[in-house]
Amino acid sequence: METVSVPEVFGSLVFNDKVMKERLPKDIYKAVVETSKSGKHLELDIANVVAAAMKEWAIEHGATHFTHWFQPLTGLTAEKHDSFITPTDDGGVIMEFSGRELIKGEPDASSFPSGGLRATFEARGYTAWDPSSPAFVKDGSLYIPTAFCSYGGEALDKKTPLLRSIEAVGESAVKVLHLLGRTDVKYVHTTVGSEQEYFLIDKDMYLKRKDLLMCGRTLIGAPAPKGQEMEDHYFGVLKPKVADFMHDLDNELWKLGVPAKTKHNEVAPSQHELAPVFEAGNVAVDHNQLTMEVMKKVADRKGYACLLHEKPFKGVNGSGKHDNWSLVTDGGENLLNPGKTHEENFQFMVFLMAIIEAVDDYQDLLRISVATAGNDHRLGANEAPPAIISIFVGDELLGLLDGVKGGKLPEFKKKALMELGTKVLPEFKKDKTDRNRTSPFAFTGNKFEFRMPGSALSVADPNIILNTAVSEALDGIYNALKEVPSDKIEEETMKLLKDMLDKHSRILFDGNGYADEWIEEAHKRGLLDLRSLPDAMPYMLQKKNLELFAKHHILTEEEVKSRYEIYLDNYSKTIHIESLTMQEMVRKDFTEGLVAYLKAVTDETAKKRAIIPDLKCAYEDHIIRVLDESEEKIGELLIKLSEDTCKAEQESDEFKKACMYHEVILNDMEELRKYVDEAEAYIPEDFLPYPTYGELLFSLR
Repeated sequence: METVSVPEVFGSLVFNDKVMKERLPKDIYKAVVETSKSGKHLELDIANVVAAAMKEWAIEHGATHFTHWFQPLTGLTAEKHDSFITPTDDGGVIMEFSGRELIKGEPDASSFPSGGLRATFEARGYTAWDPSSPAFVKDGSLYIPTAFCSYGGEALDKKTPLLRSIEAVGESAVKVLHLLGRTDVKYVHTTVGSEQEYFLIDKDMYLKRKDLLMCGRTLIGAPAPKGQEMEDHYFGVLKPKVADFMHDLDNELWKLGVPAKTKHNEVAPSQHELAPVFEAGNVAVDHNQLTMEVMKKVADRKGYACLLHEKPFKGVNGSGKHDNWSLVTDGGENLLNPGKTHEENFQFMVFLMAIIEAVDDYQDLLRISVATAGNDHRLGANEAPPAIISIFVGDELLGLLDGVKGGKLPEFKKKALMELGTKVLPEFKKDKTDRNRTSPFAFTGNKFEFRMPGSALSVADPNIILNTAVSEALDGIYNALKEVPSDKIEEETMKLLKDMLDKHSRILFDGNGYADEWIEEAHKRGLLDLRSLPDAMPYMLQKKNLELFAKHHILTEEEVKSRYEIYLDNYSKTIHIESLTMQEMVRKDFTEGLVAYLKAVTDETAKKRAIIPDLKCAYEDHIIRVLDESEEKIGELLIKLSEDTCKAEQESDEFKKACMYHEVILNDMEELRKYVDEAEAYIPEDFLPYPTYGELLFSLR
C-alpha cells in the first residue's frame, strides 16, 4: 500500500477556506464567508473575482472543464461538463471562466423527474452555485455544488429544500436561545454524520448476475452453507483485498475533503462500513453523495463491485446509513450536549423536548423520508430498526424526563467510572446512555442517530424532514413563551415542557424494537406502523404536512405533490424492472442449468439401469422428481408473474399501481423465488451460468 501524508493530502483537491484565504482579496474572501454563514447574496463583481481564482486553481490541479454538480430527484447526482476554452482570432484558445458561469448553469430540465411540475416540452432549468459547499476537482473537471430549479423557480432537486430547512431550523433555534437569555448566539446550523454500509464483491461475478446489474440486488439464489450465523465477520480482521480497497478509498475521499474516519467489517459476509467525522449538514449530504460515487469508482478500478442496495442478498443483513444529527451554534456549542450547569441542562431539555415533539408529530413524514422499494425489504427484518418510529433516550434522560413531569429539573449525575475488575486495565468514564440498535431514533450522547435510512438513500430527505419538524416545534415553544417576563421564563418553560412531555411521551421507548410485544404496544399507543412505501405515501398529502412545508417555506403544495408522484412512480418502476429481470433470468439462465442438470442425472440413471435393470437409484430418482416438479411449478408461476406484471403496468392511477406492485407482484416474485431457490440447492455450480451466493459472498480473500 502507498504511504501518504494525510495532512498534506486532505482537501488537496478542494477549493476550501484555506485556498480562498490564500487566493482571494480579503474583502472578497470575507464576502464569500459571510454568504456561507448568513445566506446573503453575492454580487456579480464578487463572483467574477471568485471565478477567476477558482479557475486558475482548478487548472493547476489538472482541470480542463467545469461542471455544475447537482442532485435531481433521481436520488443520484447529475453533471454537464463545459471546457474553460474560448477561441481567439488567431486560431488559438484562452482559458476563461466568468462569474456568470459560476453562479448559473442551464441544464436541460425536461428529462429529470418533476412529478408534473414540468411538461416534457418545457426544457429550461437552472443550476445555482451553493457557496456554502466547497468546489472540488475530480476526473479533470472543476465540480461546483449547485441547486437545481425549473424555469418557474420550482425546486427540482434535494439540495434546495435541504438548504431551506437548515435555514428554518437555525432561525427557530436562535429565537428560542435568545428567549432563554442566550443573545450571544447569532446563528445555528445542523451537523450530520452519515455512516455508510456497503457490500464488496468480485466484479467478474457481478457482471454474470443480471439481477445485480439491473436491480442492485439478487432476485434468486439459494443460501450459502455459511452466512452470518457465526458472528465472525463483524469487526473481524480485514481481508487483504478489502484492506487495500479501503486504503485507496480513504485516500481518494481525503483528497476531496471528505473526513473518512472509521472503517470496519459489518455483520454480513462481504459487508463493510465507512463513517465520517461530523460536518455541517449541507456539506455532509454532498459528501455522502460523493462517497457513494467514489466507492463505486475505486471498487471498479480494483476489480470489485460495490453494492449499495439496501438488501442485495436474501438471508443476510442488508445495508443501512445511520444519519447522526445535531444542532450547533456559531460558537461551536452543541445544543444536544448535556451541560454541567443548571442553565446548560435547562437549555438542553428545551431542545430535547422540541425534538421529541417533532418526531412524534411528524413520524409519518420521517417514515416517508426513508421509504423506498429497497428499504422496505430491510426495515423490521431483525437487522434494522422496525418500521415504527420511536425514540430511545436512555435511563438517565428518562430519569430527567420523570423530573420534568414533576415540574422540576434534576441535575445530571457525573459519569460513573467503568471498573473491569483488574488493576492492569484502566478506569474510564462510562457514557450516560447505553446504545439501542433496535431503535429507529436514538440519543447517543450529544446527537440523535436516525437509523432507518437505507444505504443507497440520499440523506437529504430525512434531514429535510427532521430540520423542518424541529423548526416547527421550536417555533411552538417560542410562541408560547415570547410574552413571558424574563424572571418567570424558567418556571413557565418547565410547565410547557411538562405539557409537551404528557402529550408526546408515547414516542419514547427504550426496549427491544424487534419484539412482537413492542408492535402490539406501539399500536396501543397510537404510533404509526407503516410497513411499505404504499402504506406511508398517503400521509404525505395530509393537511398538517402540506401546511408544515408551506409555513417554513420548504416546499410549496405543488412541490410536495410532485414528490408524491415521483416516489410512487419510482417505486413501481423499480419493482417492474425487478419483475422483468427475474423473468428473464429464470427463463434463460436458471432454466438452462436446471434442464442441463436434470438431463445429466436422468441420462446417468438410465445408463446405470441399462446395465443393472433392477438397480435402485433412490437419490437420483429423488433429484429427478424434485427438479421435475419444480420445473412445472416454476413454469406456472412465470406465467402468473408475467400476466400480473402486465396488469400492474397498465394501471393509470399511480397510487393503485404502487399498491399492485407491492401486494401482487412482490408476492408473485417471492413465490417464484421459493421454488427456484429450492431447485438451485440441488444443482451443482458447474451447471449454473451465474455465480451462487457462496461464490458471491466469499469471493474476496
